[in-house]
Amino acid sequence: MSGYIEEVIDDDELKNQQQLEDEASEGEDQEGGHENEGAAEPSSSATVSKGKKSKKKKKAKGNKDANDIPQAVVDHVVSEIRQKHGSSTTESLDEAHVRMALDKLRIMDVLKGKSGIGGKNRKEMGEHKFWATQPVPQLGEGVPEEDGPIEPSKPAAEVRQTPYPLPSDFEWSIVDVTDESELKELHELLSGHYVEDDDASFRFNYSSQFLLWALKPPGWYKDWHVGVRVAGKKKDANSKGRLVAFISAVPVQLRVRSNMMSASEVNFLCVHKKLRSKRLAPVLIKEITRQCHLKGIFQAIYTGGVVLPTPISTCRYYHRSLNVPKLVEIRFTSVPRNSTMARMIRQFALPSTPRLMNAEQSALFTGSNEGKGKSSTALSVVGGLREMEDRDVPKVQGLWHRYMQRFGIVPVMSEDDIRHQLLSGRGEGPIKKGRRDGQVVWSYVFEDPVTLEITDYVSFYTLPSAIMQANSKYTTLDAAYLFYYATDVVFKPDGESRLKKRLEELVTDAMIIAAQAKFDVFNALTLMDNGLFLPELKFGSGDGLLNYYLYNWRTTPLAGLEAIGDVPMGRGVGVVML
Repeated sequence: MSGYIEEVIDDDELKNQQQLEDEASEGEDQEGGHENEGAAEPSSSATVSKGKKSKKKKKAKGNKDANDIPQAVVDHVVSEIRQKHGSSTTESLDEAHVRMALDKLRIMDVLKGKSGIGGKNRKEMGEHKFWATQPVPQLGEGVPEEDGPIEPSKPAAEVRQTPYPLPSDFEWSIVDVTDESELKELHELLSGHYVEDDDASFRFNYSSQFLLWALKPPGWYKDWHVGVRVAGKKKDANSKGRLVAFISAVPVQLRVRSNMMSASEVNFLCVHKKLRSKRLAPVLIKEITRQCHLKGIFQAIYTGGVVLPTPISTCRYYHRSLNVPKLVEIRFTSVPRNSTMARMIRQFALPSTPRLMNAEQSALFTGSNEGKGKSSTALSVVGGLREMEDRDVPKVQGLWHRYMQRFGIVPVMSEDDIRHQLLSGRGEGPIKKGRRDGQVVWSYVFEDPVTLEITDYVSFYTLPSAIMQANSKYTTLDAAYLFYYATDVVFKPDGESRLKKRLEELVTDAMIIAAQAKFDVFNALTLMDNGLFLPELKFGSGDGLLNYYLYNWRTTPLAGLEAIGDVPMGRGVGVVML
C-alpha cells in the first residue's frame, strides 16, 4: 500500500483537485494560512492567501462568502436604498459594495456569537464533528460572561504519553529544521501544497531562511515540528519515507486583555493535496496539542481563512501596488475601466528616497556614496531613519512594551524576542539592490538627532508566491507584509491627533524601501493602528479575510475589520501571524 501512496504523490498534476478539496473538511479546514489577498484594486483572479492554519484560500474572485448572498437579497437592499434616498443620489451604488456590507454584518454576527456564516459555510460548521470535541467556543453559544480557560490545565503525568495513531502506511516524524536536507523537504512540501488562491494562480513559496526564522524563536522546541511520513520498506536504517504532512507550534507569551498566559502559536498545517482524503489534519492538530500539553502549555493562538468555531476577531487584507505593470500582467490586479496603465503607474508612484532619512543616509540608500569609501557599517552620522542594529534592541523593546498596551491581544516580547523577530532574519553580507542574501525581515528605527532616543520603528517581511499560471516573463510574485511598528508620538500632548500623520510617514518610507528592494506589492491587515493610514496611502481592500482563534480560552470579540463598541477598527488585535 505504501508503494501505491508514493506513486500517487509523485504525479505532477491532480486529476480531480476539486473532489479532493471537497473531501478535506473538518480539521483540514484549518489548513493553510493567511487569507488570500487581493491587490490594491485586486482583480477577480489574483491573490494568494497568507497562511496560518487556514488562512490560505480566500483571495481570488472576490469574497466567496459575499458571493453566496442570494441575488434577491441584494436586489431588495438596493431597492430599499434607492426608495429612501432617491435614484439620483444612488446612481453610483455598486452591487459589490452592497454584498460586502451584507457580508460584514454577517461576520459581525458570528463574532458576537449570534450565528454561523450562512449558506454553504453554515452547513459545514454543523458538520464539524472534530471541532465539537475540542475546547473552543462553539458557534452560537453567545458572548462569554468572563474571560478564562474552557478546560483546566493538568499535570504532565496526566497527559497522553504516546502519539495518536495514524492511518496505516503513515508514521510520525519530528522534522529537524537544523538539518539542511529535512529543511529542504519541508520547504518543498509547503511550496507545493500549502496556501494558494481559489483559482490556483498563486501559491506561497516560503524560503528556507523564512522557515528557520519562523520556527526557531527563543525557547523553541524541536518536538513541536511534527511531520508525517509515508511508512514502508527502507533502503537502510537512516532512510526516511517521504514527508507528506506537517504542523508546527512555537512558544509565545500572550496578553489577552488583562490576562497573561504562556501559549503556543500554531502554524504551517499542511497535508499533501493527494492525501487529504486520509483525514490526517485532525490527527495532526491533536498531536501538536498533545506535544504542547507535555510542556505545560494549554492555550494556543492560530488563524485561518475559513470560519471555524469560533473567531475572536476577523481582519481584512489590504494591498498597495508597487510594481503596477507586473501586477497587471500576472493578473494580480487590473487597470480600472476609467483609467490607463500610465495613469495607474503615476497614481502609485513613490519617492525615490525615504523622507525621514537624513542626507547622508539618503545618499547611501540611493547608492550615490558608492566609490567614496562609505558603507552602512562605516556610517558615523546619527539621527533620522536608519536600519535597526543590535544596540537598538533595549530601546525598541521599551517602546514596543508601551505602544502595544493599546491593543487587546498582543505577544509580550523580551529583548531576546525583539532581537529575533526584528533582526535575526536580516540576511548576510552587504545590501545589494535593497536586500541582503537570505533576508526575510526589514527593520528600521528613527533616532532623534538631539536626544539619540529611538522614537519610532517600522518593519516588514517578505513572503513571495509562485505564479502558477503560465507566464513567459515572471515566475514569482514578490510581496512585502507590514510587520510591527511603534511611535512615541502617541504618548505626547495631542498624541492621538498626531498619530495618523506619523504612521503615514513611517509606512510610506517602509513602502519606499520595499519598492527599492523590488517588491511588487505591500500588504497589510486591518489590525493595530493600520486603519488610520490604509486609505490615505492608497491601499486597496482585498477580498481575503483572516480569522483569529484562541484554543482553550474564551474571550469577548476583539475589534478587527470593524469597530466593536468604543474600540476602533483593528485595535483589538496586536498579533501579526507569519
